[in-house]
Amino acid sequence: MPTPEFILKLRDKIGHDPLWLVGVTAYIEDGDGRILLGRRADNGNWALISGINEPGEEPADTVIREAREEAGVDVVPTTLVSVKADDRMVTYVNGDQTQYLDVLFICRLADGGASEPCVNDDESLAVGWFSPDDLPEPIQPSTVERLERVRRYRERAAAGDASAYFTFSDCR
Repeated sequence: MPTPEFILKLRDKIGHDPLWLVGVTAYIEDGDGRILLGRRADNGNWALISGINEPGEEPADTVIREAREEAGVDVVPTTLVSVKADDRMVTYVNGDQTQYLDVLFICRLADGGASEPCVNDDESLAVGWFSPDDLPEPIQPSTVERLERVRRYRERAAAGDASAYFTFSDCR
């Protein structure tokens, strides 16, 4: 997918300087507990579905849009797992630098919506459902971190821990 117009306009003003963006990530499960992953076209790694917020767009709406654009599935965000500033600066091939605030949601498939994933844009080489115990390789390092955040969230929630809903310790 091409770079969004709003980013191109910002880049005209700031050049390659660091740009702070809000990203969203979707941990999408099917009825069998499998996780939807896409194989990224830029590096070949498998990753959770993700993307950036458009100006004025709600993060939950971004998750819905990205799942449809990248994997052809309709989802419903059910849980906000974490909001985390990524301390890594990403430098793209063209020299653009970006840092992200990641908003991580657990999503389920929408009733009556598209549920069979397909490559739906040029950002993915493949998409598919995978058992959490049998994930494909190579896997994007940020996906490994996000899977761990979901695991910790669920562990605390199952124990009735009120901190399951968000703790600052998740950011460390």
